[in-house]
Amino acid sequence: MKFLTGLATAALALSLAACSEKDAGNASAPSGAPVATVAAPAGTTWADTVATTPEGGFVMGNPNAKVKVIEFASYTCSHCAEFSEKSSEEIRNLVNTGKMSFESRNYVRDPLDMTMALLARCGGTGPYFPLSEQFFANQAPMFEKVQKMGDGPYQTAMAAPPQQRFIMLANDTGLLEFAMQRGIAEDQGKQCLANTAEAEKLAKGVQDATAKYNITGTPTFIMNGTVVENATTWEVLREKLKEAGV
Repeated sequence: MKFLTGLATAALALSLAACSEKDAGNASAPSGAPVATVAAPAGTTWADTVATTPEGGFVMGNPNAKVKVIEFASYTCSHCAEFSEKSSEEIRNLVNTGKMSFESRNYVRDPLDMTMALLARCGGTGPYFPLSEQFFANQAPMFEKVQKMGDGPYQTAMAAPPQQRFIMLANDTGLLEFAMQRGIAEDQGKQCLANTAEAEKLAKGVQDATAKYNITGTPTFIMNGTVVENATTWEVLREKLKEAGV
């Protein structure tokens, strides 16, 4: 429970801090000839083809896509919220060509982030991407509510046993109700929030990703196994995808 103990003492200000120190300038990424379109199986679309990955991510699209993109993102990162707002529709369109798959991995930074990650993952593959996009869209109102709430309820939640703290935080911030309004049953949501094994798994994923890719901020993008340097915006990543033939 080392990571969960660390979350209990994390300052709420971390949730509101800038989430990336990366420059959004020109990035380097693989280039190549145009990638051929691949049709989805009859009666399906690639954007609706979602699976979990061994690393704990959720991947959308053709499993044999020539271009594979991974995003490490935090629900309390303003840059990630901006990326989601600008890119979600276009990413689905690109994924539907069969040329590209898109994987989302939770890069958990703080207790609020963990609360949303546990809820977003709670319904499985079907609602994960839509619910993630809605959490990002709700980021500013959520932060405003947390600030008005004050430190008292937050500190009380963080002092609770690990199985209870994210339930308390989700109730206090309205995040559980937000998820319930979007199809996550109350009992189901509470079970997911109490799942300390899943929380530890997410924490381990952050440690592993940081060690493997030297992640210093969010969002961080991996294209075909290589970090796309200095890319934090959709505009930059879209240019790199064009260079890769998508």
